[in-house]
Amino acid sequence: MIIRRLLAATVSAVFAVSAYVASSVPMANADSAVGFVANTVDIRCAFTTLHQSSNWYFPSGTPKALVWLQHGFASANDSVDDTARKFAAQGFLVFAPTLPTANFFGCTLENLGNNTDFLHNVADLFGKSGDLGDKLGRSFTDARGKAGRTDVALPTAWVFAAHSAGGEAVPYVTQELRADYPSAFANLRGEILYDPVKSFIGNNLSTALNHLDNTTLPILGITAPPYACNRDGAGTQVMIDQLHRPFLGVRLTSGAHIDVEGASAPTPDKVACGTPQAKNVDALQHLSVGWAGDFVAGTKTPDLYPGGSYYQGLISAGTITTLP
Repeated sequence: MIIRRLLAATVSAVFAVSAYVASSVPMANADSAVGFVANTVDIRCAFTTLHQSSNWYFPSGTPKALVWLQHGFASANDSVDDTARKFAAQGFLVFAPTLPTANFFGCTLENLGNNTDFLHNVADLFGKSGDLGDKLGRSFTDARGKAGRTDVALPTAWVFAAHSAGGEAVPYVTQELRADYPSAFANLRGEILYDPVKSFIGNNLSTALNHLDNTTLPILGITAPPYACNRDGAGTQVMIDQLHRPFLGVRLTSGAHIDVEGASAPTPDKVACGTPQAKNVDALQHLSVGWAGDFVAGTKTPDLYPGGSYYQGLISAGTITTLP
């Protein structure tokens, strides 16, 4: 196990993304009001079907929206447990699947050759989510039964949030939804990209954001300064180049690539990319939950944007800068 973790940390540094996280990583910052269920979700892969780990987090009351929270390359869903619980504690139903790092048929999170067919199959989860007998619906129905929450319906308002290589995959999935499942795309209220990392191969991120720039879909980033773990900020630069909006999000001035993992960041990730600082994790989670609430409500809470007291306090403290 020690060798496996050290190897994963090396892979993480080389590929500038998150490291391996074992399924035994303990859940962090448990909230008694949050119901947690681990099960699986089926995703088509070439002529096979993958049965991927999926974590579900249930809020105490009726969910205000569904948050798809996607981990980064060479990682797993447990690594984002801390932030998932923060979303759920504020009323969101959270779906956090593990997507493959390596697969013979190219069914991977990061583009290691051509993963676009697989990403279309991920889009298919959401495109057919109205059918509880289909893949996402089956996973959700199983989870709510195990959680004792059969009163909960799968929300038809969504927020997508994704880290690292997930921050490339999720915009591509979003554009696939827009192209092939327009009625499902209408459920999406906004996206948050956590220090997105562009794959070495292909142009999935730039292509997707170029298309999505023609929509009114809010897309905001929370990023770290350029360094090895985020490929010198290449993904953030794609956001800046392709999205022409008055506000794109923030950079945590002393941030680490894995700030979204917070208290659930495994040791190899911290060794490879730096230990998240509490002030940065707090800012990331506060802004994320607030922005997601605004996406769903169609509002804009002044505190969470330039000029607002909380936002300007983060600026004055040197915690964030506004993305150009």
